[in-house]
Amino acid sequence: MHFIPEELDDYVVAHSENEPELLQQLTRETYQKILQPRMLSGHYQGRLLSIISKLVNPKNILEIGTYTGYSALCLVEGMQADGELHTIDINEELVDFQRKYFDKSGFGKRIHQHLGNALEIIPKLDVTFDLVFIDADKDNYSNYFEVIINKLNPGGIILSDNVLWSGKILVNTFKKDDTSTPALIAYNKLLKNDPRVETVLLPIRDGLTISRKL
Repeated sequence: MHFIPEELDDYVVAHSENEPELLQQLTRETYQKILQPRMLSGHYQGRLLSIISKLVNPKNILEIGTYTGYSALCLVEGMQADGELHTIDINEELVDFQRKYFDKSGFGKRIHQHLGNALEIIPKLDVTFDLVFIDADKDNYSNYFEVIINKLNPGGIILSDNVLWSGKILVNTFKKDDTSTPALIAYNKLLKNDPRVETVLLPIRDGLTISRKL
């Protein structure tokens, strides 16, 4: 979803950092071989994730929703030399694809893949985090927040993707099978009102929230 004219959006991308070659390769192969390639963070948002990570300079990063590994590879660019990234996904078929690009990046040994339910995996991780990226099952965003917040260091950052949900968060009535839209509306309210964080929602792509733990 674009909130500015396409021509202006193209200008924004053209005047932002270039996409690294490895991520260009990952994008090409994702579009060739993997279902739903639009789930990729992509060039512009990837560079945004990278620069936020570089500003935070996290020791430990948590990602919920790995897909083919694009966003993880952007986030590790700002990680401390002794840092680690833990990424969680439920799709067993993508594990080898992710690992191939993780190992190509030079960060492979410091990227830990977890397969399964994030709500069950996160409490078992014996580590606290400086940066978290949520981009998985939208219905569980609020649940992810509650399980993450006590593992987030003071001053730590939570990035939440797709929080504008193609504008559907403005709709008052929902289709019977649409559970994601009301879940995201509730999540956005939670971030706005929870005293443990301060939050800014950015109208970038499909909406990206930056929340900082107080």
